[in-house]
Amino acid sequence: MGKSFVLVLFFLSVLSIVSEDTRFWTNDYVGKSYSHVCDESRYAMLGLDMKRFSFCNKSFSCEERAKDLVRRMSLEEKVMQTVNNASGVIRLGLPQYSWWSEALHGISNLGPGVFFDDTIPGATSFPAVILSTAAFNQTLWKTMGQVVSTEGRAMYNMGHAGLTFWSPNINVVRDTRWGRTQETSDEDPYVVGEFGVNYVRGLQDVQGTENIKDLNSRPLKVSSCCKHYAAYDLDFWFEFDRHTFDARVSVQDMTETFVAPFERCVKEGDVSSVMCSFNKINGIPPCSDPRLLKGVIREQWDLHGYIVSDCFGMEVIVDNQKYLNDSKEDAIAKTLQAGLDLECGHYYTDALENSVKAGKVSQYEVDRALKNLYVVLMRAGYFDGIPTYDSLGLKDICADDHIELAREAARQGIVLLKNDNGVLPLEPGINIALVGPHANATQVMIGNYAGLPCKYVSPLEAFSAMGDVTYATGCLDASCSNDTYFSEAKKAAKHAEATIIFVGTDLSIEAEFIDRVNFLLPGNQTKLVNQVAKISKGPVTLVVLSGSNIDVSFAKNNPKISAILWIGFPGEQGGNAIADVVFGKYNPGGRLPVTWYEADYVKMLPMSSMSLRPVKELGYPGRTYKFFNGSTVYPFGYGMSYTKFSYSVSAPKNSINISLNNLQKCRKMAYTEDQEAPACSAVLVDDISCDENIIEFEVGVTNVGRMDGSDVVMVYSVPPFGIVGTHIKQVIGFQRVFVAAGATEKVKFSMNACKSLRIVDRTGYSLLPSGYHIIKIGDDSNSVSYPLQVVYS
Repeated sequence: MGKSFVLVLFFLSVLSIVSEDTRFWTNDYVGKSYSHVCDESRYAMLGLDMKRFSFCNKSFSCEERAKDLVRRMSLEEKVMQTVNNASGVIRLGLPQYSWWSEALHGISNLGPGVFFDDTIPGATSFPAVILSTAAFNQTLWKTMGQVVSTEGRAMYNMGHAGLTFWSPNINVVRDTRWGRTQETSDEDPYVVGEFGVNYVRGLQDVQGTENIKDLNSRPLKVSSCCKHYAAYDLDFWFEFDRHTFDARVSVQDMTETFVAPFERCVKEGDVSSVMCSFNKINGIPPCSDPRLLKGVIREQWDLHGYIVSDCFGMEVIVDNQKYLNDSKEDAIAKTLQAGLDLECGHYYTDALENSVKAGKVSQYEVDRALKNLYVVLMRAGYFDGIPTYDSLGLKDICADDHIELAREAARQGIVLLKNDNGVLPLEPGINIALVGPHANATQVMIGNYAGLPCKYVSPLEAFSAMGDVTYATGCLDASCSNDTYFSEAKKAAKHAEATIIFVGTDLSIEAEFIDRVNFLLPGNQTKLVNQVAKISKGPVTLVVLSGSNIDVSFAKNNPKISAILWIGFPGEQGGNAIADVVFGKYNPGGRLPVTWYEADYVKMLPMSSMSLRPVKELGYPGRTYKFFNGSTVYPFGYGMSYTKFSYSVSAPKNSINISLNNLQKCRKMAYTEDQEAPACSAVLVDDISCDENIIEFEVGVTNVGRMDGSDVVMVYSVPPFGIVGTHIKQVIGFQRVFVAAGATEKVKFSMNACKSLRIVDRTGYSLLPSGYHIIKIGDDSNSVSYPLQVVYS
């Protein structure tokens, strides 16, 4: 079958001389094409009677049908279905299937389950996730998921994709040296969870079926997967690599940060798959850990779906980690018993049959895993189809509104970091020098885990359409290894009315397998920027393409550089989006999703230290805005606009009073020496009726400038003063709101007090502390706040 997922059958007239094993699942498009397994005419062409197979009887539940399918297989046949390239069972009419497809920010051809060709040359490529996150817009994230799944479903109908997409990546960015920062969404677990839930809902939800109570029967537009579970955020950094790295994680950080987005992805997003990661956690590979898989994902969170290994993860456990010095058969037995349903790789097909026959693992575990897999495929319409989506085709891929959404996503995410004297927006029609290694960027703009885009629009193309442009690269690529071409860039800037310098990284500097060793612009880029800025006739704007933070202090403090924009990896429409912002067609409103540390930060602590909190005995500072209180280039959540906003807040109550009964016990918490502990410091969140304790308030957002624009209303909670080892503040909510110049918009927030005010202690308990919490709206330069007291009686 190769990479095709559509069920295509070529019926040979000489069927009697062809073995069953070679029948006719092909992507040659000879013969009739089918979009689902259980088609009576398809079975008839195979010489089979579909009515004999209860797994094709829609009157039974998905679970009953999956059980019937699995029970008909021999052990050898079962084993061949436990890997990403499942062989199918032709005597049952079950075709081959490739589980591995990717859809991180558009349909990707990275996995073998998707391919592009002359029929489908590309699909919409949205910005890298880190830039889409900078929009802080839940509606945008869900809409992107809906568009991606529409294109994925259309490609499935045309035989170019499957129905199971292993996206999104919801690992929290602990350290921005991580090369895959661009793939995930934020350094805050709440924001990562918000992105994950909304993107998964966009991918999976079939309209009108979102609230079906039996989640094992809820239809799926496509199946998505939240990865990589868990505490995975190091690829290759000096002597450390992801295949052997042992993440030594405290239960406090694990609960509070590393698994929190996954819990929300399962509970709130109803994701249909979770992928376990390569790295060990406290000595144990996650894919081998029954506590993390069966205990947490399956039992505590009630996953309705399957658990899959990262690709070739079994090889990593056996050959790289040599975990417990297990043989293939022993390692496979442990992962299957731990709750791993599907291997991306080949060790299961190599050794699972022998492992069962040797009594190392029961066939019941194999049956359980396969049932989980086939229930998901049934929900996704692989067996029966979903009529709503049967008509999707080429017209629904690279559609005009999809491409416009990619442009809008990039515009919303772009962050304005500096704008001295309001130099931006520029007047259209002026002569502009466009210089730098990314001034004519195309493939660089789509970042990691991308497919083939519908059409690139580079900055050079977009700006040339707006006026007179002089282009000079300055550096041939991001490595900028010499200054050979500096003179051309300086000559262009010397005579232009305005200069825009495009700098940054690319996938040779930060990507999967490539972690960063510093936060500086690569090679001679800083030298290029300073020389061009010095000689420029007009104002200079610096545009930074990167998947994470860059120390641009030199530009921030240089009066010759009037403006700075961070544009992440902005996707196929990046050029248009940047031009829209620079010329004022769009007022920027993005906010930084990660802290932009100063360059010296990398010297303060190794990437291999997993602690989020400061490690005083080693002199390590904290990580992320929640635990780092040092100086930064730009803080988390920072972002400017071409207009100004002011806030007001109206809160109906300033206290939460909770009466305790005999079953609710007060818990002690550690306080600083100068702070007296309350009589009842805290109570376990699990012991409180959290649904009854809601925080409600309204924020008035007034646009006090002269230009319409969007503002991200960011809400933080600050814990009571004096509690030892807790966060500085934490995001508990946000909304993006459009406000016309001179107008005021009201934004309402309603939050669960337990989730919004909780603290995780050193033992992993979630506690609601008593005392005065602060609800803070906005950042330090523009904020309002009010106290909220929690009282136990």
